Amino acid sequence: MPVRVGVVTFPGSLDDRDAARAVRQAGAEAVSLWHADPSLHDVDAVVLPGGFSYGDYLRAGAIARFAPVMESIIAGAKDGLPVLGICNGFQVLCESHLLPGALVGNAGRKFVCRAQDLIVENVSTAWTSSYRPGQRIVIPIKNMDGMYVADERTLDKLEAEGRVVVRYDQGNPNGSYRDIAGITNKAGNVVGLMPHPEHAIDELTGTGTDGIGFFLSRTGVAA
Repeated sequence: MPVRVGVVTFPGSLDDRDAARAVRQAGAEAVSLWHADPSLHDVDAVVLPGGFSYGDYLRAGAIARFAPVMESIIAGAKDGLPVLGICNGFQVLCESHLLPGALVGNAGRKFVCRAQDLIVENVSTAWTSSYRPGQRIVIPIKNMDGMYVADERTLDKLEAEGRVVVRYDQGNPNGSYRDIAGITNKAGNVVGLMPHPEHAIDELTGTGTDGIGFFLSRTGVAA
């Protein structure tokens, strides 16, 4: 049986269909999860997609954190359920305290949309095992509140524990502290990143296929 990966849809989600397509292209079964339904329907992993959940009122991800489905995801993540948060999903993970720090308005207060060079630093997470340490990849970004911030103690801890998953290369697009583009929890099952790997899964669109490795890592298929 294929791996079942749940893709959550919040009011305001934009990239849930793209994430589901990436899941299917990686050989897994994409299962739709609705924000108001607390059931995870026996999925093996969860993707929180990009977009503007609940219109990003209050601040990005702040309301989505209290959605019924998130209560189940938070409990599951603490028990080892693999969870990937992309862009707005990363913001939701930080608001849920599954990951430390926060995402705030970009330096320069401008929306950024471009192909972005990245360096993969941690390949031992549930979502990055298809990459090589130090591998350079190109994945699109598109965000307004994408600057990752945390206090120095937290940043030092992330560095010391090897929990920076991907780092911006060839320029920092949003002012994120220490060029951090994505991080993981200590257990390695929860990963959040601002770039959009679901938009880099084939040669015909996007920036190529560098993003598919995040999804292949959950299916056990070699990149």
